[in-house]
Amino acid sequence: MSFLISLLLLFSLSSAAQIDEFASEVNYSRDYNSALKEAKAQNKPIMLVVVTFYCPWCKKFERKTLKSSMIKEMAQKDFIPVIIDKLKDGGNYPKEFKSPLVPTVYFIDPKTQKPLYESLGYMKKKPFLQEMNTALNIYKK
Repeated sequence: MSFLISLLLLFSLSSAAQIDEFASEVNYSRDYNSALKEAKAQNKPIMLVVVTFYCPWCKKFERKTLKSSMIKEMAQKDFIPVIIDKLKDGGNYPKEFKSPLVPTVYFIDPKTQKPLYESLGYMKKKPFLQEMNTALNIYKK
């Protein structure tokens, strides 16, 4: 029994480290509240990426889409990007952004903390870039 608990703990810690490593690589915040402060200060919408450590589509989305140079560039230029593991970081972001589906990306107005636009599921680079542009256009109106 203790072996199982140890194994689960080890798996849990390594998965958290993977999300932290990804966030560091693409320069995404891991804390919603600090991202919110930064978004207000810079007058940029938040791009909240909600994933889980066990989701293969989340990993593919991170690796194939979010790490691409065009997505990384736009995320840093036009948004305050933050990535949250919905299970591990459950209490650290507003409950209205706790989608049952992952990956989900919420584009959020920092002044109202209301969603401007929502993108569901894995998406390739070009379609996701269009989603980002749609969200940015809504924010600028």
